[in-house]
Amino acid sequence: MPNLYQHKIKTREELLQIIGPRPRKKKVIMCHGTFDLVHPGHVRHMTYAKSKADILIASLTCDAHISKANFRPFVPQQLRAMNLAAFEAVDYVIIDENATPLENIKYLQPDYFAKGYEYFNGGVHPKTAEEIAALESYGGEIIFTPGDIVFSSSKFIEQAPPKLAVEKLLTLLESEGLTVDDLRRALDSLKGVRVHVVGDTIVDSYSFCTLIGGMSKTPTFSLKHDTQVDYAGGAAVVSKHLRQAGAEVCFSTVLGDDALKDFVLNDLEENGVKCYPFVDHTRPTTQKHVFIASGYRMLKVDKVDNRPISDKAVDHLKKSMGENPADVVVFSDFRHGIFSKRTIPDLTAAIPEGCLRVADSQVASRWGNILDFQGFDLITPNEREARFALGDQDSTIRPMALELYKKANCKLLILKLGDKGIITYRAPSHDVRSFFTVDSFVDNVVDAVGAGDALLSYATLALVKTKSPVIASILGSLAASITCEREGNNPVAPQDVHKKLDDVEKRIKFTCAA
Repeated sequence: MPNLYQHKIKTREELLQIIGPRPRKKKVIMCHGTFDLVHPGHVRHMTYAKSKADILIASLTCDAHISKANFRPFVPQQLRAMNLAAFEAVDYVIIDENATPLENIKYLQPDYFAKGYEYFNGGVHPKTAEEIAALESYGGEIIFTPGDIVFSSSKFIEQAPPKLAVEKLLTLLESEGLTVDDLRRALDSLKGVRVHVVGDTIVDSYSFCTLIGGMSKTPTFSLKHDTQVDYAGGAAVVSKHLRQAGAEVCFSTVLGDDALKDFVLNDLEENGVKCYPFVDHTRPTTQKHVFIASGYRMLKVDKVDNRPISDKAVDHLKKSMGENPADVVVFSDFRHGIFSKRTIPDLTAAIPEGCLRVADSQVASRWGNILDFQGFDLITPNEREARFALGDQDSTIRPMALELYKKANCKLLILKLGDKGIITYRAPSHDVRSFFTVDSFVDNVVDAVGAGDALLSYATLALVKTKSPVIASILGSLAASITCEREGNNPVAPQDVHKKLDDVEKRIKFTCAA
């Protein structure tokens, strides 16, 4: 459904042509702000401003220059612009690509510039003084609107953040000239991509127990073991996600010589994944065993040997990459021996020419660094991994993500933000912005383990097939949400994503109808 107010949103060149140069027959007033969530204070501000002139221009700060709080702006710029355009008092909306409104004040030369009274009460703020100087340079005036009650968008967001995932998705699709049907077609096109996954296998074991009670002499819980379920996880489940989506998958890994090795190989064979394991008789197959009682994770026991793999194992992995033609190579790094500063350069150099190069370094309990993977086509770290790589615990998300994007020298960065969704950075052009966000589509979290693996898998295939960072990010996010909504680390099937997409489309239609 086309936006009824899109015609109000203008570039500054279009706007100058409409209002004309000074002096004008119709007086023009401009107000400027972030307008992250439009609240009663904004409405009063704009209504008062409109009463002082014939034409009201609402100017808003673009996403790239908002960094006063984490995960801001909450509402992306195009949706913020449409929110303002919907007000009858607002004649035109402009998205200011500059950090301050000074340049556009000088360019458009409004007769008046409206500021809230809080910017005057107690003395003129230095930035307001700069705006006054810009206005006076051509004869414009500043008007302070009444401000007996001051509202804060940030406080509203922090107290009760509205759920705008569908609205944000719709706005993103429209801004990129895409539709939900484009997402469906992309999902149906993933079959036949040749993928070679190289990475650490982890067996995720879930022991479901009944809590008997505590010991009388020591602070020890007593559990009765009921049943155990094992999943081939880590890089193995990445391979299974890819295969389930329709890809032709080869998987090279290192396993121990034990019963878990046999479980993994049988599981991969049943799922149609061709496995090329290097069996290391000196180490166990990595296992992460969690004990659950009444839905609570009581204890986690890991069976690991994180020593770097041998040169012989590295040669095996390099040889398997060279012997199996692929469209894309995925390095799935959990830092359990395969990837290290010593091995990464050799393994990267062994990737066949012409392959798309993808890397994910999940380092929840290890000392890995996503920046070890330089010049890749796609990397998909989470926030914690990104902050570790940069040694940055203070910056807000957007500038931190941009810094990682630059230092990784990658073509596409999808930064996972947990329940906040993702932020994607790409190379900007005249037609596309450098970054965009996609909110989480999770309705009810059951088990978030493996969500990043699903995102990695579907985003990779979509990128190969469509070359669209937006489609790749959305399909990856949808697949991740499905994983979060069910127990266990199982591969996501395309029909699962179709079902989720159908649900999202219903909500889009409801939003448009409203």
